[in-house]
Amino acid sequence: MKKYNTAGPRYTSYPTAIAFEDINENDSLLENALLSLGKSQDAEKLSLYMHIPFCHSLCYYCGCNKIVTRHAHKADIYLDHLIEETRLRGEQASACTVESLHLGGGTPSFLNAAQLKRLLDATRAAFALSSNIEMSIEVDPREIQLDYADELARLGFNRLSIGVQDVNSKVQESINRTQSTEFIRDFIRHARKSGFESINLDLIYGLPYQNRATFSNTLNEMLVMNPDRISLFSYAHMPQLFAAQRKIKDEWLPATEEKFGLFRQAIDFLCAHGYEFIGMDHFAKPSDSLSKAKREQGLYRNFQGYTTSQAQATLGLGVSSISSINDVYVQNHKALKDYYQCLSSGTTDTGSESPKAPAAKAIKLSEDDVIHRAIIHGLMCNFSVDKATFSEQHNIDFDRYFSASLANLESFIEDSLLSNTSERLVIHDRGRLIVRNICMSFDQYLDKPLHQTRYSRVI
Repeated sequence: MKKYNTAGPRYTSYPTAIAFEDINENDSLLENALLSLGKSQDAEKLSLYMHIPFCHSLCYYCGCNKIVTRHAHKADIYLDHLIEETRLRGEQASACTVESLHLGGGTPSFLNAAQLKRLLDATRAAFALSSNIEMSIEVDPREIQLDYADELARLGFNRLSIGVQDVNSKVQESINRTQSTEFIRDFIRHARKSGFESINLDLIYGLPYQNRATFSNTLNEMLVMNPDRISLFSYAHMPQLFAAQRKIKDEWLPATEEKFGLFRQAIDFLCAHGYEFIGMDHFAKPSDSLSKAKREQGLYRNFQGYTTSQAQATLGLGVSSISSINDVYVQNHKALKDYYQCLSSGTTDTGSESPKAPAAKAIKLSEDDVIHRAIIHGLMCNFSVDKATFSEQHNIDFDRYFSASLANLESFIEDSLLSNTSERLVIHDRGRLIVRNICMSFDQYLDKPLHQTRYSRVI
């Protein structure tokens, strides 16, 4: 693990967002991609992601795009603009059907039931939603009541993700996230009674003061809470990029070997108690759709991690959100003032000025990018690639096309982490722990200077 503990992407996209380039707000790249999607066989497989940036308080570990405030009215102002963007993009995607909707953040549960209803009413007016749509939302358990689950269910949400991170009080205090484990238990039970089909809990390993004993208590609590899915994220300590992390002292953190031990502890524990290890950081019960997709070689990745959605079609709405429509990535402005400025109607000397789409950065993938994305996501999701099938799909000679990348795999092969035969590339069970490193061998962007300083360590 010392050998392979380098910095690298998580590959929720390829190329990663660092490769995106500045564009003009009026650039029609995303509009054209949505129109093209509406004419394709994937028109009924559009996913919506809505970013809600507000949080009631600052968690020191967090690297998300967020705005910390106690003023609820700021959410109303934000919704004015988010709904306007929803209307604009809905017109462009009028021939598409939305199969899934996810609210992320920040803290989407910053919105009360009335605000959520307003947003969802506007979304239903702008888009054609599937009759069996999957609707999920991320929840902070510190600022809600039990009946919030009832309100979410009435609005149509059927999947829930709750941030737990760790149940130890000292760990919670060190990251400025103290919360009641008892309330989380009660909220999950209440959500089940409200009809939620799937509940995910987020954990983080590598936090301050974590050790095997304290983490064992957190893992045991998972058996009591009994979620359908567990996301186990590695804490990426990058204080040079995220100012809040400077409140976490280096000496509070577990050493690299101890941190990796926590990861292995979680894998062993969860797999021994009925969960399947889906991939890099996800676990699910065998009955969950994520596990079923893994068994059927039907896993995919998007900006939220592993997914069962088959289409390369995610439309991101809200500040900093990213859209991925086939061979196009587009990211909205990260600063709220820039996002608002684009979507606020104004007047000029000649009359009214129409709102602009808040796009800031984008990239259109080359044919080579598309092929490398396919191999990276294939390895990330299925841990193997059939060379003949891949060659036929992309009209290439696999070994010849990837000759340089395959040569970079020798170290993994020597360490029994990977097999490369004439028929298949197969990542062994141990190799799954460093799948990011293996995929980096196929990344054509990593030799560029900016890409060498912006990623977290694998362990």
